Amino acid sequence: MRASRALLAAFALALAVDLGCLAAGFRPGHVVAKVLLMPLLAAWTARAGGSRLLVAALLCGWGGDVLLLSDADPAFMAGMACFAAGHVCYLVLFRRHGPAHARARVLAVAYAAALVTLVALLWPDLPAGLRVPVAGYSTLLTAMAYTAVTRLGPVAGLGGALFMLSDTLIATGVADWPQLPGPDFWIMLTYAAGQFLLVRGTLDARPAPATAYREVRSTTP
Repeated sequence: MRASRALLAAFALALAVDLGCLAAGFRPGHVVAKVLLMPLLAAWTARAGGSRLLVAALLCGWGGDVLLLSDADPAFMAGMACFAAGHVCYLVLFRRHGPAHARARVLAVAYAAALVTLVALLWPDLPAGLRVPVAGYSTLLTAMAYTAVTRLGPVAGLGGALFMLSDTLIATGVADWPQLPGPDFWIMLTYAAGQFLLVRGTLDARPAPATAYREVRSTTP
């Protein structure tokens, strides 16, 4: 228990340092703190009993984090591929949590509309070589966020929405749209919070087999 709390505290500290460095414009501190975020969250997740797929999703995010520290186009593409692999891990994992809830169809329309609108608006301003990859990645990200909210509930759903917001901020930067002051600060805040809430929502949605077993025994003649 102490080790688990220490890992979670270390993750929170790394995030605070990262955001502080971004606010202060201190890039070396940002680089170090950013690289630590997902490994610390993955270690905490493993200690908390998270599945291998959940840990793998976070480590894919870590790979993307490291690659996006470079401004080179090949690094951006490779980083996007790492995040896409993480979304596949999340999708496979979320679909194991039973059927979607009753409002899934309504939410499907909302998420699809958001995806189509965003891609259509970004398309003319994206570099030609990134248009199709960004559209494909955005579709996968939206599917992950939709599955999170419809299979796991509001905590994971908020995590998926924040992940979408973070990547939307990145995409608008690539498209050279006007940005909020300190865009990297908001990108990292929404990204780290999104990843944590996806993990928290997944862990909270796990069945309690021991309790269920006791309940079965208590009703057995």
